[in-house]
Amino acid sequence: MSGGAPAAEWFDRADPDTGEVGLRFGCTMCGNCCSGPPGYVLFTEAEGRAIAGRLGMGYERFLAEFTEETSRGRSIIDVERGRGFDCVFLDRSSVPGKAVCGIYEDRPAQCRTWPFWREMLRSRDNWVRAKGMCPGLDHGRLYTPVEIRVVRGGSGGERP
Repeated sequence: MSGGAPAAEWFDRADPDTGEVGLRFGCTMCGNCCSGPPGYVLFTEAEGRAIAGRLGMGYERFLAEFTEETSRGRSIIDVERGRGFDCVFLDRSSVPGKAVCGIYEDRPAQCRTWPFWREMLRSRDNWVRAKGMCPGLDHGRLYTPVEIRVVRGGSGGERP
């Protein structure tokens, strides 16, 4: 398909229960999207340089201290904590009962596109399954299908 409207996806149709078109999401700051089994948080060089700047260090130092080379590319490291593996930048102590991102304004596209990752949007069943780990799904602000596509963008937005 070239130049036409995007093919319809399941979230383009009205929800049978609510009649809403699109998806609701409101971050609860639970940190679940930044925790769990070891994974990858991939980033571009430009994103890495922005993070290094936020941290007040050079890019090479940032790479050495906070990233590792993986089979999928350079990734921000995970740190084993009581709940599993957290992104090294996840802060569970500054705001009681909340998990906050220490690099939020400069977080990689993979993080910015949550929860509108391609894998999550392949089917309503995938979205519903993800609700078991993310209490913000189907709550909060209603995102229109156009907004979802803009947030999802071309990055893929998938946690490998």
